[in-house]
Amino acid sequence: MAEQSPDPTVASYDLALLGRLLRYLRPYRWQTLSALALLLGGAALALVGPALTQRALDVAIPRHDTGLLATLAGLYLAALLLEFGLEYGQTLLTTYLGQRVMYDLRLGLFGHLQRLAIPFFDRNPVGRLMTRVTSDVETLNEMFASGVVTVFGDVFTLIAIMLMMLLVDWRLALVAFSVMPFVWLTARVFRRRVREAFSDIRVRLARLTSYLQEHLSGMPVVQLFGREAASAARFAELNDEHLEAHLRSITVYAIFFPVVELLTAVSLALLLWYGGVRSIGGTLTVGVLAAFIQLTRRFFQPLQDLAEKFNLLQSAMASSERIFRTLDEPITIPEPAKPAALPAPIRGEVRFEHVWFRYAADGPWVLRDVSFTAAPGATVALVGHTGAGKTTVISLLLRFYEPERGRITVDGVDIRTLSFATLRGLIGFVQQDLFLFTGDVLRNVVLDAPVPETTARDAARRVGADRFIERLPAGYAHVLGERGRSLSVGERQLLSFARALARDPRILVLDEATSSVDAEAEAQIQRAIAELMAGRTSIVVAHRLSTILHADDILVFHHGAIRERGTHRELLARRGLYERLYRLQLGRAAGAA
Repeated sequence: MAEQSPDPTVASYDLALLGRLLRYLRPYRWQTLSALALLLGGAALALVGPALTQRALDVAIPRHDTGLLATLAGLYLAALLLEFGLEYGQTLLTTYLGQRVMYDLRLGLFGHLQRLAIPFFDRNPVGRLMTRVTSDVETLNEMFASGVVTVFGDVFTLIAIMLMMLLVDWRLALVAFSVMPFVWLTARVFRRRVREAFSDIRVRLARLTSYLQEHLSGMPVVQLFGREAASAARFAELNDEHLEAHLRSITVYAIFFPVVELLTAVSLALLLWYGGVRSIGGTLTVGVLAAFIQLTRRFFQPLQDLAEKFNLLQSAMASSERIFRTLDEPITIPEPAKPAALPAPIRGEVRFEHVWFRYAADGPWVLRDVSFTAAPGATVALVGHTGAGKTTVISLLLRFYEPERGRITVDGVDIRTLSFATLRGLIGFVQQDLFLFTGDVLRNVVLDAPVPETTARDAARRVGADRFIERLPAGYAHVLGERGRSLSVGERQLLSFARALARDPRILVLDEATSSVDAEAEAQIQRAIAELMAGRTSIVVAHRLSTILHADDILVFHHGAIRERGTHRELLARRGLYERLYRLQLGRAAGAA
C-alpha cells in the first residue's frame, strides 16, 4: 500500500507538534532543567573571551603590564576549561533525555498498536508500522538528544551576545546585525522545501521497508515462481526513489547552509571595514574591534548551529506527524469503561442475535441477520462455500470486529460489556492461519501466560503434539525459527491446538483447525476434541464435512445468511445446500482415491 506524503503544514502546526513532543520531557523535568542550566552557563562563558581580549588589547598591552596579561590569559584558559566541562555534562544529559524519550515513545506506540482493532492492520502494511516504531522514533531521539534542549542554549547565547554587543558599541552591533534580515529570508524560503524533502524521505523509506518485509517473508513463493528478477527490479525502483528523495534533501541543505556561511562572511567583512575606518579615525579602540570580531563569530556560530538543527527539526516534525497520526488513530473497539461480570458459574453459552456485519460502511453485507445459540457443552459447526461468512462469525465473537446491527452474548451478557481479558480468556482458539513466535516450544504453548509447565505438557500430550516435541533436539526447550518454519504444517497446527487447550477454556473455537493436517494427525486431533468438548461450548468452522458429522447443530451459510440448520442426518434428508456440499466432497474424495 502506498503511503501518501502528509500535506504541507503551517508554522502554527509546527509549534503544536513541538509542544506535544515537549510533553514527553515532563517526567524528566529536573534533568531537562539541569541541562538548560549547563547550557546557560556555557552561553555566559562565551562572553568571557571577548571581554578578556578587549581588556588585554586596550589595557594590559599598552601599559606593558605582563602581570595583568598573565592573569587575563589564566582566566581565559580557566573559562575554556569550565566551558568544556559544562558542555560535557550537557551532552551526557541531553543524550540521556533523548534515549529516555525514545524509550517512552516506543512503549507508547507499541502499546497503542496492541489496542487498535484488526481493521487498522488490514489497512496498514507491517513495514510502514515498523518504520513508525523504529526509524521515525530514532529521528525524534536525535532531536531530543541534540536539538530541542540545545536550541534553547543557542537562543540564549544569541540574546546574551546581542545584548553585550549593543552595550559595548551599538553602531558596530547594527553593522553586524545588518545581514539578519537576509538570514531570516533564507530560512523562510527554504523552510517548506526542507520539510517536504524530509517528509518524502520517510514516505519512501516506509515503502521500501514494507516491500522488503513482505518479500523476505514470502521468499519461498518468490523463488518457486521464479520472480527473483522482477522482485529485484521493483526493489531497485523503490531504492532509487529513496535515493532520489535523499538527494533532493541534500540539494536543499547544500544551498541553505552555505548561504548562512556566506552571510556570516559578509557580516565580518562589513564589521572589519566599518570598525577599521573608525579605528583609523581614533573613535574606536583595537580592543573593542577585536572583541567585536570574536563576538560576531560567536554570534553566528549559534546561527549556524540553528541552521543545522533546523534540518534536524524539520525531519523530526515530519516523523512526529506520522507518529502522532498513529497515536491518534482511534480505538474503534474499546474496552468497556466499567466491565461487566459473567454470572457464576460460567456456562459458556454463546448467542448471536440478529447480527449484521460488513467490512466497509458502503460495502456488501458479509453477515445478514445471523441468529443462533451454542448451548453449553454443545458443538455447533459452521459450513458453507468460501466467503460465506463463517470465519467472520468467529472474528465477531472474539471482538476483532464489531457487528453493525444486533448483538452477541455469552451467558446472556453482551460481549461489548466484557473486558477483552475476560472474553478472550474464556475462548480457546485454533485458527486456520497459524502463527508461532520465535522462541522455545514451551513458550509458544503458554505465550508467557501464568500456565504451569505441567499443564502445558499435558495439553500437548492430549492433542498428540508431545510425539514430535520429544523428537526435537531439546524437546520443549527447542528454539523454533521465525514463525516456526522448522516444523511441518501439521506439527505447527498441533502446537497451536495445544496452546489453546493449555488455558482450559470454557469455549473452543476451531477455524478450519484440521485443514492442513494429514489423516493420522487429524485422527489425533479428533480424539482430543472428543475428550475436551465434554462440558465445553464448541464452535467449529469446518472445511472437511467429515470432521463435524457428530455436531449437535450444523449451520449452513450462504452469502452471509444461515440457509439451513440441523444435524448431519437431518440436513442430508432435506437434500439442500448441505447435501450438495457433502456429495461434492465425497466425489472429490473418491476422485482423489
